[in-house]
Amino acid sequence: MESHFGLANVWQQGDIVTKGVAIMLLVMSLASWIVILIKTLDIIRYKKMANASDGFWHSEDFATGMAKLGNDPGNPFRSLAEEGREATAHHRNTKAHLHDTLDVSDWVTRTLRNSIDSTTARMQSGLAILASVGSTAPFVGLFGTVWGIYHALLAIGLSGQSTIDKVAGPIGEALIMTALGLAVAIPAVLGYNALVRGNKSVLTKLNSFAHDLHAYFVTGARVASGGTANVVAMKKGA
Repeated sequence: MESHFGLANVWQQGDIVTKGVAIMLLVMSLASWIVILIKTLDIIRYKKMANASDGFWHSEDFATGMAKLGNDPGNPFRSLAEEGREATAHHRNTKAHLHDTLDVSDWVTRTLRNSIDSTTARMQSGLAILASVGSTAPFVGLFGTVWGIYHALLAIGLSGQSTIDKVAGPIGEALIMTALGLAVAIPAVLGYNALVRGNKSVLTKLNSFAHDLHAYFVTGARVASGGTANVVAMKKGA
């Protein structure tokens, strides 16, 4: 027996507001999943780069270590090493600018911190979409439900029939909008939390790599732990 209730009937019987809410939820869902998929692939790529960075310190020289990091211009570990090297060379070879009066440790720290900040901003781009969808989608769906119930009650009142079989269908259809809102919001919230954790693990590895680079450029030797107060400040600021 063909059912006269369900999503198809909600769309066919809904007015412009109901259809607008449904389209909005669909767009929000698509945006969320696109962000989740793209950022997940980015995190997987960054983690592979982080694993490759371990071989940097087992190289014979800096050039060999850079080769092990690969040629991807989007590799934050390679960018960090390149900018640290350029900052060190610039500071030691020129004295023409005011910033060159800074200590080499402070100058390298500043450069590495700026590189980490740029990477952090790039990794966090798009997460605001997930946060917005996760916090607003339930209320968008609830608005659709309230609007649908309002029109359902008007239709029931005009028909003069208030039996349960006449009430259950229209009210149940209106409640579908709340379910759709939750179906959009839940993946966005879970995706946001998972991506934040993934970014945090990559940034922790990046900060550790920056710490070692700072020691290498300033003293010419890598340190396993500890470090100067400038390195600590860099890690706190990143």
